[in-house]
Amino acid sequence: MDKDLERRLEEFRKAASAVADDVIFKIFPMKILELQELIDSTKSPSSPFHESHGVMSTDATVYPPPDPRSSEGPETKKRKLEADDFENVSSTSALTHPNDVYFARYPNLILANQHLVKVYDRLKKECEQLADLCDKVKLWVNLSMPKIEDGDNFGVQIQEEVLTEIHRSQESAYNLRDASRQAHLNRAKICSKVIKYPHVEDYTLAMKELDEKLLYVARQNLYDIRNIYAILMDILHKNIAKIRSPKGNNQSGLY
Repeated sequence: MDKDLERRLEEFRKAASAVADDVIFKIFPMKILELQELIDSTKSPSSPFHESHGVMSTDATVYPPPDPRSSEGPETKKRKLEADDFENVSSTSALTHPNDVYFARYPNLILANQHLVKVYDRLKKECEQLADLCDKVKLWVNLSMPKIEDGDNFGVQIQEEVLTEIHRSQESAYNLRDASRQAHLNRAKICSKVIKYPHVEDYTLAMKELDEKLLYVARQNLYDIRNIYAILMDILHKNIAKIRSPKGNNQSGLY
């Protein structure tokens, strides 16, 4: 390998090691304390994660659709023509006039819960930061692994266990990051029922109950993220010597 290239790669390894040290000994402890303060603040009604915001932020009102003929309104979704439609509109005109306005079957509107949107924005940022920090530590552990050879592999096994835990934590961050998508999908199903059956009160109550549950689960996700940081920091701090030097001085204990 070219000497200049080798030198630059060595600088990259040292930089990755310095970043990992900063993450393990500074950022992880700070994130644990930061999240603990955020969790403690959820008991206050002023916190966006407080349970009182569950019902207060729910708007189950079915609003009328915007005027489809207005130039400022959104374009309505085209639907398939029914048999009765062909009595008033000929098939020829329907096919030869692309600018004709088509109406959705249920064009009414239910607004999204904007409070939950803000809560999930905060959770998504925390999950993305956790996944990014896991990447930095995982890179350092992989670069610290020695070449594959027989004997004295106890330290390497510890590194592999640490990598497994980091990978598991990163997958948890990805899953929590995806919670908002699933929440909006579940809420959309109930909203469609409210629009279709506006006189069935249970659908409205189901929407309010769902918003309460989503806010509760979002608050519990803060505990999950804090626990992930705490577990990662604990396992890394306890095994930092073996992670840094997996084959260092293992034979001294034999004599």
